[in-house]
Amino acid sequence: MYYGELKTFIAVVEEKNFTKAAQKLMISQPSVSLHIKNLEKEFQTALLNRSPKHFTTTPTGDILYQRAKQMVFLYDQAKSEIYAHHHYVKGELKIAASFTIGEYILPPILAQLIKAYPELNVDVMIGNTEEVSERVRMLQADIGLIEGHTGENELEIQPFMEDELCIAAPNQHPLAGRKNIPINDLQNEAWITREKGSGTREYLDHVLASNGLRPKSMMTISSNQGVKEAVISGMGLSVLSRSVLQKDLAYQSISVLNVKGFALKRKLSYIQSPIMENTKNKEIFITLLKSNFQS
Repeated sequence: MYYGELKTFIAVVEEKNFTKAAQKLMISQPSVSLHIKNLEKEFQTALLNRSPKHFTTTPTGDILYQRAKQMVFLYDQAKSEIYAHHHYVKGELKIAASFTIGEYILPPILAQLIKAYPELNVDVMIGNTEEVSERVRMLQADIGLIEGHTGENELEIQPFMEDELCIAAPNQHPLAGRKNIPINDLQNEAWITREKGSGTREYLDHVLASNGLRPKSMMTISSNQGVKEAVISGMGLSVLSRSVLQKDLAYQSISVLNVKGFALKRKLSYIQSPIMENTKNKEIFITLLKSNFQS
């Protein structure tokens, strides 16, 4: 099929000018002339009545113009349908996500994913970082999303966004609202924390140990929401992701302590097993993650 030549012929007839047709198709004018000659040779007929100032289509040129429109349309339609067939996304995607990511960061990403690919079935398991890593290692999830580190050397890990951690406090806490609080003022405080194996717990332990802070007490709750509600109720301080606190800060139901020199950021990462098949569904999800969080 002379697809390029037919498109050129259509443009020449509709623009009524070789130069304008060339500009429309972004090719040279000699290429336009060559395409017309190739068609006339193929069909063994003159397609245009030429004169120094203008041209008209011949009767056979009129026939070819009508058929060319149909052929080009059918070709483009077939190309689109074949592309859609090969790029059609359906089936299942199994995601394992840590609590902070699964409860506060992942939902809007899933909304975008399902809007773009409504026949994709997504199965999300939420657990702590250790549990997510184990799911991916055992091939029970296509991809995992974690905060902190994984001790699984068998897994590939790739950061996808930076997360800010904050020291959350009840509004009635004596330090709430103060500026440039010395870190040592956090000595002998009650702390509320996630369970061992949680990425957030890992960072709280780091904050306490690296600053020589001795807690008065430690309460463990195995969900971000539970930790946050305990802080709001005045039971102690905690280290939480700003994404967890966003709505509560907007409603002024919780405080973030302004501690001098305290700036703790961490990478959130996706993990996958190198022995699991790299499916189109997973590739689409990873592309979506990167487009939302990586500039």
